[in-house]
Amino acid sequence: MLDYFEINGCCGAVRRCDSAHNASTDCALSQRLVDQSVGARVSGNFGRGGAGSVSRRAAGPGKSDAILDIFTRHVAEKGYDGTSFSDVASELGISQGLIVHHYGTKARLLDALHLAYMRRRIAEAERIVSEFPTPTEQLAGLLHAAILYQVHDRNRTVAFQREVARFAQQDENSEGRKLRRQYIGILHSLLDAGTAAGEFRAVDTSIRSLLIFGSAQWAWTWFEPEGRRSAAQVGAELVDLTLGSLLVNRKSLPRLSDPDGELVATVIKIITAAEVTPKQAPDR
Repeated sequence: MLDYFEINGCCGAVRRCDSAHNASTDCALSQRLVDQSVGARVSGNFGRGGAGSVSRRAAGPGKSDAILDIFTRHVAEKGYDGTSFSDVASELGISQGLIVHHYGTKARLLDALHLAYMRRRIAEAERIVSEFPTPTEQLAGLLHAAILYQVHDRNRTVAFQREVARFAQQDENSEGRKLRRQYIGILHSLLDAGTAAGEFRAVDTSIRSLLIFGSAQWAWTWFEPEGRRSAAQVGAELVDLTLGSLLVNRKSLPRLSDPDGELVATVIKIITAAEVTPKQAPDR
């Protein structure tokens, strides 16, 4: 039986098909329509710049950083299969040979994107955990961050999330899979700590950790940065949904889920600390 699901977002519905259904002509057509629709929204939002975005002629502090930045935005807008060395080189005004010199293949460039993204998220998760005193507050911080990434560091977040199924096919011992396990391990530890402290109900922490990690991975298909709900407001809903099902005592939930509260302000400060202003394009 062919299977699919629909995601109803802040600004409409997006239909995605699973791998079995993708084999059919109908699904291939619907998938193209989805990618065109989402790509149009993503392209428009990225073109305006903003936190975590890269301008048309922007570059990082070095040649390889500049290439990775532009490649990342192209993947965010068009997906991996729709991104080419030719387009990246043309935008930067460099030769394709320079890209090959730095990264070798497109697959290696995608891997660099993946690793950089996960290392950044892990470092921020560790800072969030160290910033708050209780497992409940720590988990709330991570949940808020998961949605705030849709506007802070948006290029990398959408590029990563668009290709998350491709990353799942990596070898079990690959660096990318190790990093994803490390991030999920942070969630697992918080759930265990919250349960041991009597803050959370006893649950299957392995399943809950995966559910929490996966819950934000499709946000790129429906979240609209300029939609009727802000990222902080959507994050508040995720916190309310998740912690509402975990907390033994829910009295603190309004404070933890407040999109204008101190907790969200602290999380934003942490995840924007590493943002840098793009510099000039690399040499040809």
